[in-house]
Parts: sequence; C-alpha cells; structure tokens
Amino acid sequence: MNNKKIIAIILAAGTGKRMNSSTAKQYLHLGGKPILYYSIKAFEDSCVDEIILVTGKSDIDFCKSSIVDAYKFKKVRHIVEGGKERYHSVFNGLNKIDTADYVLIHDGVRPFITVEIIEDIIKNLEVHNACAVGVPSKDTIKIVNQDGVVIETPDRDKIWSVQTPQAFSYDIIKQAYCMIMEKLAYNKVQREYKDLPIITDDRNLKNVDVTGINITDDAMVVEYTMNYPIKMIMGSYRNIKITTPEDIIIGEALLEKYF
Repeated sequence: MNNKKIIAIILAAGTGKRMNSSTAKQYLHLGGKPILYYSIKAFEDSCVDEIILVTGKSDIDFCKSSIVDAYKFKKVRHIVEGGKERYHSVFNGLNKIDTADYVLIHDGVRPFITVEIIEDIIKNLEVHNACAVGVPSKDTIKIVNQDGVVIETPDRDKIWSVQTPQAFSYDIIKQAYCMIMEKLAYNKVQREYKDLPIITDDRNLKNVDVTGINITDDAMVVEYTMNYPIKMIMGSYRNIKITTPEDIIIGEALLEKYF
C-alpha cells in the first residue's frame, strides 16, 4: 500500500489456563483446523508484507512444521520465542523487525478477523499513526472497588470494547515499547536499591508512571508512554477472542454461519 512496508506480529504464546485444556488454546481446532490457522490466513491474504509469529519456546518447531509449513504460509518470515507476559512477547516480535513503516499486532486466538478489517485499519494509518480495532459496548459497564462495590458508571456511549489488530507507525510503537520496558526494568531494580537516582533523559521517561498498571494491550503502552491519541476503528462483534470453553462453541457456530 503506497510502497509502505507492513509487518504483522501475531501473538500465539498463551497457554490453556482459562480453557482448562492441556493444549494451548491457539492450537485447539475449529472446523477441523487450528484456531491459529485462521488468524494467520487473514493476514496472509491481506496486503501485509511479512508476518512474525510469536509462540512459546517449546512450540516453535511445532508451529513451523504443523502450522506454517503444513498450510504453506509464505508470509511468515520469523517464528519468535514469546515471553512471560503479553508485552514481553510483543517486544520480542518488535525486536525481530529490521525496518518497517507500519506494524500490526494481533491476538492469534481471534480467528475471525477479516481481510477487510485489516486493510481498513492500514488505510487509517495513513491519517492516524496509532489505531485499534474495536466495537461500541453493548453492555453497561460498572467500575467497582476492591470490595466489588460500584463507584462509577461510565457513559455507555463513550465505551468501546477494544479488539485486535492494533496498528501503529513502526517508530511510534517501537519507541513506546522500549520506553515502557526500560521503565519496568528500572522499577524492578529500584525496589531492590532504594537510592537509585531519578530517571532523567530526553524522552521524559521519568514521567512514565506504570505503577499498578496491568498492561493488556498495545494501545495503552502508547497512551502511557507517549500520551499519543489512539484512533478507534470499527471492528466486528464476530471478532471474538477464544479464551474459554464456551468460546469454542460460539466459534464453531460463527464459523459455520459466516465463514
């Protein structure tokens, strides 16, 4: 697209804890194929130039032989070891990129992403440098305290459920992740050595407050480190994340009816 180099990072390093399965959820089958197959296939069929697959260390050979080679995916150029947390896995994927204009980051267990949504978010990157796919919330959301008592009810008209892919100019997402990884590492050392000096550098890293933050998506990394605006792009209510056994049942129904 306009001679831009576009790379997708697909995350598949999760385990099956909430699925109550000995098999990692990305390798469970829908319609006779692994869930991960459908996620890769959408990006393979899109205008994305390359795919970086991030998976568990013990799954790298399996992914290559049973997913990438078995289904003849040509755009998967690297299979990278993931990390303990999601953001570690993303950082490992970003570090495999030599050069790029745009980077898309996608959960491998969202098998119903479409080429149309992928290319729509890429098109929006030409105007906005940071975008995330999502849908307006159908539910009323309650903010609760540690005791489960409601302390706030946000205006539902302003609430979106964020999905993936999330897409960024490469320079922005790489800088944001470098900043937050450095700050997290510094905080860990600072807890052990109380007399460490305050961070001061030209990126204002000292102002990045990650205390008590549970980093669950890439947009929030950009928000917290760079205070950069994120453009929400309309996704699909079908673009579900397969996380629990009930999601497999829903996924089978979606696959049969719409795909």
